[in-house]
Amino acid sequence: MEERLQKYMARCGVASRRKCEEIILSGEVKINDNIVSELGVKIDPEKDTVTYKGNIIKPEENKLYIMLNKPEGYITSVKDEKGRKTILDLVKVEERIYPIGRLDYDSSGLILLTNDGDIYNKIIHPRVNIGKKYIATCRGEFSKEEIKRFESGIDIGGYITADAKMTLLDIEKKNNSVNSVVEIIIHEGKNRQIRRMCEALGHEVLSLKRVEVGNIKLGYLKKGQWRDLTEEELKYINSL
Repeated sequence: MEERLQKYMARCGVASRRKCEEIILSGEVKINDNIVSELGVKIDPEKDTVTYKGNIIKPEENKLYIMLNKPEGYITSVKDEKGRKTILDLVKVEERIYPIGRLDYDSSGLILLTNDGDIYNKIIHPRVNIGKKYIATCRGEFSKEEIKRFESGIDIGGYITADAKMTLLDIEKKNNSVNSVVEIIIHEGKNRQIRRMCEALGHEVLSLKRVEVGNIKLGYLKKGQWRDLTEEELKYINSL
């Protein structure tokens, strides 16, 4: 049965489907020794041989579904051109895995990794609209009007964010400074989105931790530790 090349590559654990499209356009993929550099090409996995950078790619027999509590100071990437530490320095497995979504360098918390392209797309696809919950500590105290603005959409530089949710958890007063601890739920994943939203209201984000992705919760997993997803968690993802 034929399938699109980028879908096959993602199923083989090369990268996300979107990243595989970029790889194809770069001209680094061959089908039966013929270079492919355009999208829309289909292959028959039973008959065709696909190579990437000279290596034959095949579907991973061992599918992995991992949750990591990413510490601050790690890049949510397979590799980094600047030589910074990546989450694969923490999750050491033989299979080639990649992160679902991202967390910025200065943020911590729940990040999922897999080598299953179908699971990746179930979570990342815009139509799914999964809520992602964060706990943030921000400089200053949010007014009711600012919270209302945050929830109804903010211009973060040519882009108006979708409806979100902010709940004030605590006000910290220490050494003549005031910080707000808030719970935030968004359904998007723009680059540094929460930081940019809060800064647009005049509140610098001092710390940011993701604690939930949909029904999957970080729980008591310590920073830098990882575990396999449970059967219940996988059942939830497959229901999306």
